[in-house]
Amino acid sequence: MKKNILVIDDDFAIRQSFILTFEDTNYNVVVAESGYEGIDKFKMQKFDLVYLDLKMPGMNGVETLNELRKIDSETSIYIFTAYHKEFFEQLKKAAEAGLDFEVLHKPLDSAQLKEITESLIE
Repeated sequence: MKKNILVIDDDFAIRQSFILTFEDTNYNVVVAESGYEGIDKFKMQKFDLVYLDLKMPGMNGVETLNELRKIDSETSIYIFTAYHKEFFEQLKKAAEAGLDFEVLHKPLDSAQLKEITESLIE
C-alpha cells in the first residue's frame, strides 16, 4: 500500500521535484501551491508525512503548521526553507506552543528527500 506525502510549496519547480523524486517509489505525492490549498487537502485525505515550505504568500508555513496541527497532531511535518533566520521567532513560538515539527534547510537533493522520507515513514 502506498504511503501518502503532502507537499505544500508555492514554487512549481519544488513541487515537481518532489513528484519526480518519488514517481517510481511506494509513495504517493500530493501537492498544494498554498497553505490554504494544503489545509483543504489535509482535511480530505490521511497523510503519512507533510513537507511544508516556510515562506509562501498569503498564509506562511508557520500559520499553515498551526492549522494542520489543529486537524492532526500526529502526522510528521517537516518545514523546509532557505529563510530559517527570517522566521526564527515564529518557529520558536510554535515550538514553545507545543507544535511538533522539524526544520530542513533548502536546497535538498533527491537522495536526501528519499532518506528522510524512508526513515520517517517505514
